[in-house]
Amino acid sequence: MTSPDIRTPFVENEEPHPWRRLVSLGDSFTEGIGDPEPGSPGGHRGWADRVAEVLGSQVDDFAYANLAVRGKLIRQISDDQIDAALALKPDLVTLCAGGNDVIRPRTDPDEIAELFDSCVSRLSASGAAVVIFTGFDVGWNPVFRTFRGKVAIYNENMRAIAERYDAIVADLWALKEVQDPRFWAEDRLHLNPLGHHEVARMVLRTLNVPNELQPMQPDPLPQRNWREARRDDLVWARTHLVPWVLRRLRHQSSGDGVLPKRPDAAPVVGGDSGV
Repeated sequence: MTSPDIRTPFVENEEPHPWRRLVSLGDSFTEGIGDPEPGSPGGHRGWADRVAEVLGSQVDDFAYANLAVRGKLIRQISDDQIDAALALKPDLVTLCAGGNDVIRPRTDPDEIAELFDSCVSRLSASGAAVVIFTGFDVGWNPVFRTFRGKVAIYNENMRAIAERYDAIVADLWALKEVQDPRFWAEDRLHLNPLGHHEVARMVLRTLNVPNELQPMQPDPLPQRNWREARRDDLVWARTHLVPWVLRRLRHQSSGDGVLPKRPDAAPVVGGDSGV
């Protein structure tokens, strides 16, 4: 006889999870940018939709809202999304915020954490379970490697905030699978469908929710010589990096004029065990 898995003890007729209303907050990471899906609200799916699809398939009367908007900074998320989320009366909230602040020059991760703390305080006071995220380990990425120390400080602040409010930590820093360019979109700034799938799997593990999502094996990287690699880097810089830098210099955001893709809590339809 096989011994039972003590991490997820089976109890007959026990539901897979206790939640009935999920609200996800944040920026492009949570909006699902990099994971295009024409049939999804806003034209993007993303890890949060994928998590909601699994949670919604397992219990009755489940509803999901996603208030995240690309390009938003921590103060904008605090001002625009927290009260709107509380009005939806969630029992589960995901909050990933501050990443856009961390990768801006001369920002202070401790000041970012102060704003984040106030957000978690307000959400936690509602009685909802709150999931917060560490930042990615960007050491593998030559563009963002210089921010690795700031991200590490940000992460320690996130863990301290989680301890203070009994929040749940979804650890992106430890998600080694996505430290690979094959899990990122062409802009190298956002996860692709494979990356969002792996984050969804990690979040469900963190919530201890059984599911059938399986790891995905990306295609091998194409063979390129030095000249081809530099050419691709130049095309990427001209197409994606320069516009991103110019927006920041002009104090513009990719999210200007963009509304949340799922402003109301509603049932989730779609999704499967694949990408």
